[in-house]
Amino acid sequence: MDVRLQISMVFHLDKCIGCHTCSVACKNVWTDRKGAEYMWWNNVETKPGTGYPTSWEDQGKYHGGWEQKNGQPDLKMGGRVLRVLNIFHNPYLPKLDDYYEPWTYKYEDLFNAPEGADQPTARPVSMVTGQPMEIEAGPNWDDDLGGSPIYAANDPNLEALTPQQREELFEIERLVFFYLPRICNHCLNAACVAACPSGAIYKRGEDGVVLINQDKCRGWRMCVTACPYKKTFYNWSTGKSEKCILCFPRLETGQAPACFHSCVGRIRYLGALLYDAEQMLPAMAVSDDKLVEAQREMILDPFDREVQAAALKNGIDAAAIEAAQRSPVYKYVKDWKLALPLHPEFRTLPMLFYVPPLLPVMAKNEDGLYDASGKELFSPIEKARLPIEYMASLFSAGNNDLVRYALKKQYAVRLFKRMETVGDIEHATVKRALEQVEMTEEEAESIYRLTSLPTVDDRYVIPPSHREEAMQMLNDDMLAEKGMAGLGFRELPVRGA
Repeated sequence: MDVRLQISMVFHLDKCIGCHTCSVACKNVWTDRKGAEYMWWNNVETKPGTGYPTSWEDQGKYHGGWEQKNGQPDLKMGGRVLRVLNIFHNPYLPKLDDYYEPWTYKYEDLFNAPEGADQPTARPVSMVTGQPMEIEAGPNWDDDLGGSPIYAANDPNLEALTPQQREELFEIERLVFFYLPRICNHCLNAACVAACPSGAIYKRGEDGVVLINQDKCRGWRMCVTACPYKKTFYNWSTGKSEKCILCFPRLETGQAPACFHSCVGRIRYLGALLYDAEQMLPAMAVSDDKLVEAQREMILDPFDREVQAAALKNGIDAAAIEAAQRSPVYKYVKDWKLALPLHPEFRTLPMLFYVPPLLPVMAKNEDGLYDASGKELFSPIEKARLPIEYMASLFSAGNNDLVRYALKKQYAVRLFKRMETVGDIEHATVKRALEQVEMTEEEAESIYRLTSLPTVDDRYVIPPSHREEAMQMLNDDMLAEKGMAGLGFRELPVRGA
């Protein structure tokens, strides 16, 4: 048993209001500079939709992530020989138009325009070329256009639906969408780390955060292709790759990342997970429909005495183990089985999990009446306007049962609290709903409180970083590093792919 510590996250999509406050906070802190104008380390997409960059989920186009070859995981972009052949011309890179051309406005025209009968306007100009341009795209160009035939109809996840389901989805009376905030998943089996020819990308040994060493990066951009979530970016000004660093300087001081701290809907949870690194290869080798359960099996019980002993032996201190025991991520992912990874079929073992949203019911117009009623207990789940198959394509590699279970469990909690607060539901009905998802009333109350009434300390349980121990492995003179923000390693990074 090789116990490791991983900082992990949960986004509760049933609470996201699509305000983009997280995106703006991240933008102002990390990417408000030359060469990074088009970068959004945190972005919020409307689903169904094509996302940012356009159709990032289509790995037939971008060749990101992993695939199984001869019983072993292999990068979908090709092996080392193919990467060398493509090193000066990578055909699978997204173009600037797949993101968008960043722009600003010639505000001086508003102040310096000569007196006349016409109202002066500020024309958009490219932040790359400085020339006037026509705005045709943006980082959230399809925002709130969930039912549009232009954006939503091109969502790769719709391939899981039947023609009849697609037709129903795009009827004007049945438009529906939800928000999908995305940051780097800080994957356990990060494809960007494996693809980097210069060895610039690495996972921090103490907490699993994936970072890029700007001194080593040579701008080959293999990481951009390899990442199936397209969360590494190329800075055209510096010639280096950049990505979300999970605000590790904030983590090291016990503060939540900027996007977490600014989240208006309080949808974000952060905590530590203990996992068994020896189970990584077997977890990636299973079929698509079993990937989520295999990933959950890797996550270890922090209350288990054997796990605690193995963690201490591996350099994880008691305070970090205690933080893992209080982790909200462990509860959502392992205990309650409510949170699911985004596109587990990419086989990167992402450490960002999502609680799927409860959506409005698909109803029918009959005799002038809009009927949304259902006789079955969980009919709102089975009759949701977005089919279970769509959610399964996003969060469970096509395993409908996992998504159905997560949604039913949320609905059962809703029935339980409605019985308590409104009183229009019989206890026998609630008891039957709880039994169907194997949940007690105590567990339902715990889910409700962590979902609806969490404090900051409930949502963010950050283990102590002990960066001094990580740095001491590389530098005997600890006083030389005092007061500096730096990176730590479990072992020295080595050069190579």
